[in-house]
Amino acid sequence: MRDAPTLLEVSGLVGGYGAADEILKGIDLILPERRMAAIVGPNGAGKSTLLKAIAGLVTAKRGEVRLAGNRITGLPPRAIAAAGIAFVPQEANIFPSLTVRENLEMGGYLEPRSRIAPRIEALQARFPILAEKRRRAARTLSGGQRQILAMAMALMVEPRLLLLDEPSAGLSPKAAETLFDSIAAIHAEGTAILMVEQNALEALAIAEEGIVMVDGRVARTGPAPALAADPDMRRLFLGG
Repeated sequence: MRDAPTLLEVSGLVGGYGAADEILKGIDLILPERRMAAIVGPNGAGKSTLLKAIAGLVTAKRGEVRLAGNRITGLPPRAIAAAGIAFVPQEANIFPSLTVRENLEMGGYLEPRSRIAPRIEALQARFPILAEKRRRAARTLSGGQRQILAMAMALMVEPRLLLLDEPSAGLSPKAAETLFDSIAAIHAEGTAILMVEQNALEALAIAEEGIVMVDGRVARTGPAPALAADPDMRRLFLGG
């Protein structure tokens, strides 16, 4: 099988939140088209900062990010979203006072109005709970249902790459299992995914590639099953 073309390429990326703050210390990674990678590692490694830098929410001081060969470094978040990257943050990722359907409409803000209703119908068919709760305020959803809604909002624009920041944070084991099943299903339909997760073994179980970050750097990459099975990785980073 021929290697898939590169979708995302990050080269020498350095960035942080303040003028002298460098949380990312030279990140290099490649994600092929339609692939799913899980970013794991200890707290404070810069995993979430990396996703925000790719999405344009953290300024890159040096290095670059390319999507399908096109440089997106320094573009505003809206332009990066329009290029095909959708970011689902860990918190504040829905509009609590709006209904579920209104949240989906908000997720389609980049789409022509004629495409919004068909996309909502398609996503409600994929996630029946959203159809069932479509008239309910989003704040009434359970934690797992909120995460499903947040991902569905991101999918409204049919992104080429979905960035997920700690999607299972705060969820019960059962809710997390359901969520991971949904993420795997999204990926199976062809969407590339780059996911940061503290539930490292669960994330690696559904990913194809694994990326271990330590202190703002990529410490190791490889096939997800191999990383999950490596005794040193389990002991140092995966809690096993």
